[in-house]
Amino acid sequence: MSLAAILTPDRTQGCITGSSKKRVLEKVADFICADIPALDAGVLFKQLIGREKLGSTGIGEGVAIPHCRIDKCPGITGALIRLQEAVDFDAIDEQPVDLLFVLLVPQQACEEHLQILAELARFFSRAEVRQALREAPDGAAMYDIAVNF
Repeated sequence: MSLAAILTPDRTQGCITGSSKKRVLEKVADFICADIPALDAGVLFKQLIGREKLGSTGIGEGVAIPHCRIDKCPGITGALIRLQEAVDFDAIDEQPVDLLFVLLVPQQACEEHLQILAELARFFSRAEVRQALREAPDGAAMYDIAVNF
């Protein structure tokens, strides 16, 4: 599945702030639910935090892929976020995170969930992708990079 199939310009943001992983995930939940009214921001936040309690979604190199299955999710959904300031995400390389790709999937989408996580990990493993996203002037440019790289 391509990023263009799960990401929209409206769910790509280049200037979210937050002083901690918890605060960032709270803001991300609000941001996503503003675009998808069927979802409840409080429920989404609890699901994302619950997933983080199982182990950090920080994959290294300043990238995290917070993800969860959630009721009322209209389909596999992504949001690409760049933080103004990197935050501690308990990443595997112990580096702070400034790039997030939030992945939401319906409860029954188990196989697709794992496939997309693997694709995202490959995408973000490329230094040129991470650099381009960090240098993009705004969310629109970030979206173009994500769907065309």
